[in-house]
Amino acid sequence: MPIAQNLSNALVLASTYILMAVGLTMVYGVLKILHIAHAAVYTIGAFIGLLMFGWIGNFWLALVAAMLASGVVGVLIYRATYFYMLDAPRIVPLIASIGLFVMLTDLLQKDFLMGPYQKAFPAGGAGMPRIRTEYFSITPKQMLVLVVAIVLITILYLVQTRTRLGLSWQAAAMDRDMAAAVGVNLNQVVALNFFIGSALAGAGGVLVGVYNNSVFATMGDLVSYKAFIIIVLGGMGSVPGVIVASVVLAIIENFLVASVGYVLPRDAIAFLVLILMLMFRPHGLLGRE
Repeated sequence: MPIAQNLSNALVLASTYILMAVGLTMVYGVLKILHIAHAAVYTIGAFIGLLMFGWIGNFWLALVAAMLASGVVGVLIYRATYFYMLDAPRIVPLIASIGLFVMLTDLLQKDFLMGPYQKAFPAGGAGMPRIRTEYFSITPKQMLVLVVAIVLITILYLVQTRTRLGLSWQAAAMDRDMAAAVGVNLNQVVALNFFIGSALAGAGGVLVGVYNNSVFATMGDLVSYKAFIIIVLGGMGSVPGVIVASVVLAIIENFLVASVGYVLPRDAIAFLVLILMLMFRPHGLLGRE
């Protein structure tokens, strides 16, 4: 396969990784909590998107509904669990988060929700064009993933760097007590952090569901550890680090599979990269030493 085609495929894969992991690193940056239940929010987003698409037949409205629903679920998780554990040892919210993830995944497998079977998400490319050149080709579905991911990450960048909310996130990440002392409404700031991070996860779930034409209750299992690998590679709590790590990991996975075949499963390659990173640069690509 040509190098340009491999790179384009890797960018599409990286876009899904970014949307999977960016919310997780946002929560860790502010609260220093590994929000494993984030993977269940990703699945809920895909489920809501599928339901809305089935009802109204419009992908873009379904995407917005999925993001809003995922954001609300994220805030509810924060208010129902982490809000009461902010001063507890970090192992406490981690255990609670794992329990929430298992509980929500099992609940989604019930017949009155998603059930135990895969469901098709036949949204196609949502009107996106196909790009063909001499060196690479991008399908409508791949264009959809790229365009939505770029737009959402650009909006997140502007929020983080150009708004009072973004400054409040930075202040809370440095020192929550000091941020509160200078007038930052911590409860509101953290809730919005969860809302936006969870909305991005919901968008990721919808895009992956459309791209694979498959939505199922356990699709968050992959995210629960793949997103963790990415935030460690990028540097815990660093959104730019997540973007760089996602691109690097996607390129490594694509080129290894293309050059040597499936000697190792794609997800095993991610763990191998993580091990090497922890050996030689344990603070991550863009993390602070």
